[in-house]
Amino acid sequence: MAERSYFDWNATAPLRAEARAGMVSSLSLTGNASSVHAEGRAARRLVEEARASVAALVGAEANNVTFTSGATEANMLALTPALEIGGRKYPRDRLFVSAIEHPSVRSGGRFAAHAVEELPVTGDGRLDLAELARRIAKAERPLVSVMLANNETGVIQPIAEIAAVVHAAAGVLHVDAVQGAGRIDCGIDQLHADLLSVSAHKLGGPQGAGALIRRGDIHIAEPLIKGGGQERGLRAGTENVAAIAGFGAAASAAAAARQGDAVRMAALRDRLEAGLKATTPQAVIFGESGNRLPNTTLFAIPGLKAETAIIVFDLNGIAVSSGSACSSGRVQASHVLAAMGVEPALAGGAVRVSLGWTTSDRDIENLLNALTNVVSSLLNKHMNAGMAA
Repeated sequence: MAERSYFDWNATAPLRAEARAGMVSSLSLTGNASSVHAEGRAARRLVEEARASVAALVGAEANNVTFTSGATEANMLALTPALEIGGRKYPRDRLFVSAIEHPSVRSGGRFAAHAVEELPVTGDGRLDLAELARRIAKAERPLVSVMLANNETGVIQPIAEIAAVVHAAAGVLHVDAVQGAGRIDCGIDQLHADLLSVSAHKLGGPQGAGALIRRGDIHIAEPLIKGGGQERGLRAGTENVAAIAGFGAAASAAAAARQGDAVRMAALRDRLEAGLKATTPQAVIFGESGNRLPNTTLFAIPGLKAETAIIVFDLNGIAVSSGSACSSGRVQASHVLAAMGVEPALAGGAVRVSLGWTTSDRDIENLLNALTNVVSSLLNKHMNAGMAA
């Protein structure tokens, strides 16, 4: 089989060895984590150890971590009018989400459609803080949801500044930290966030596990899934011990390697972007002027369509994407680039390259070589088609 290079880490990361080992070990246990006998207590111990590891990843208290089936469920759990603060009911009357959010957030969660309002972003993909302040001033009890880092562009939001605006308006801030957790420092207290969503498979854990982390005095009054009262009544259903154990192991491994990985990936990304500009000076890198994740590049070359480019990259042994992988494998217009004011023709050629802890210099070399083939074959085909017409 020909050598392949994987550049779709923002869609999913390979399973870390630590996560695999934790999952395999857990599969030998028989007990239900809710049972009081020795077998049940052994399973419960794995769940609680994982809870502590996930909490440590974001600087939270372990008892404020609720395990879910993934970040989409965590977002749905968080986005509810039924919130309590300090033990008192304090329902939210309006939800504000940025225009570049994940579909699970843009859907509005458990808010009625008329109570959801979309917030604009600037041309560099950052939330418009002035507009945020103006909009939420009209709401009595706002809930604001903003992602820490965008899954397509990698642009990092100024969450602490956003939190100051939200809290000044007596609001609650939910942060989708899926792309940031394990890649950049994202302590819940450092961000001044009230609710934080994370996902296992973005940082080397298994698919199908996530968590919602709460600030100590914030409570979800209405669970999304009701039943046996697991997860302190916030998420019913028998715990997926193997997935949770893998999540915890991946969280610990990601936290330990984060700083070193970030420096190395940023250097590789910079090399990639320098090579991209040298090969195709007309290339546009979206969000380039802003603060971005160290592993993400979203670019477009005028005249190239993403769906065609991705296929040619794949044939050249390179796995890239057109952006979010949450649309059933379809290549479609990016709502993120539309919100940033990018022309549809250029946005239609956007290709996302995302790196991870195993990405090497050789992988970058392979990508740049493939890029030359992609550009020459597709642009020549485009020019020939134009001449024939």
